[in-house]
Amino acid sequence: MTDEERKRAAEKLFASWSSKAMSELQSSASPKFAAEIGALAFDNVFTKLWVRPGLDLRARSLVTLGILIALRAEDELKVHFPIALANGCTLEELEELIYHTTAYAGFPAANCARAAATESFRKQGLID
Repeated sequence: MTDEERKRAAEKLFASWSSKAMSELQSSASPKFAAEIGALAFDNVFTKLWVRPGLDLRARSLVTLGILIALRAEDELKVHFPIALANGCTLEELEELIYHTTAYAGFPAANCARAAATESFRKQGLID
C-alpha cells in the first residue's frame, strides 16, 4: 500500500467515526497551542496503523481500548468507545471489556474506563 493509498483509506475510516465526543475534543483544542497534535495522530496512527492488514477494525478497537484503559487515558477513551461501536463492538462487549480489565489493569483503571464510557455513551444518547 502506498502512502497515498494509506492516507485515502485513513481519511475514509476517520470520516466514519464521527461522534459527539470526538467533535468536542476537536473543538476544545486551541488553534494555536500544540495545533499539530491532530495531524500527528492522523499521520502516525491512523494512516499507518489502523489501515494495516492483519487485524480487522473491531479487533483494533478492542486492543486500543484495553491499552487506553490500562493507561487510564480518559479523554482518549471517550473518543474510542464510540469508535469501537462504529467498528462493530456492542455495548455489552464493551461492558465486558471493562470488567475483564479489572484483573489485568486493576479496579481503578477499569472504574476510570466505566466513567469515560458512561459519559461518552450518554452524550450519544445510547444509555440512560
